Amino acid sequence: MVEERLTDGRRIAQFLASEVTGHEDDLRSLSVTDADPDVEPTPDGAFAYAIEREDSSDSGDGDGDSTRVASVFVQPERVRVEFETAVDAVADTAREEGLRVRPKAVDPPRTLVFVEDGAQVKWLLPALRAVASSSE
Repeated sequence: MVEERLTDGRRIAQFLASEVTGHEDDLRSLSVTDADPDVEPTPDGAFAYAIEREDSSDSGDGDGDSTRVASVFVQPERVRVEFETAVDAVADTAREEGLRVRPKAVDPPRTLVFVEDGAQVKWLLPALRAVASSSE
């Protein structure tokens, strides 16, 4: 049995990005944008990349509009994902999966989800599916 855990924030963020871009199913409307490949983790969280959702009205030519649905921040031993859309659905789904969730009291409100282990990236996928299917 494997005893090691992936707890390096930068590697967790890389794994999450590969999960977002590698799914051709219900996550295909999501993409990683504005990535900083040289991001260095900070205690407060350094911006690593955004996750955007392609507008459903896009004709598939790549020229459609997209909406930022989340931002990913790298901390030394975890990743913080700040969701900007479907915040209630994300909070409920992430909690059900066992992830640590916190609301962010800003206008408009946001939901913070903390991914503290590489295995938890898979636990985040249902929340990403909720965002991908959201009409917000």
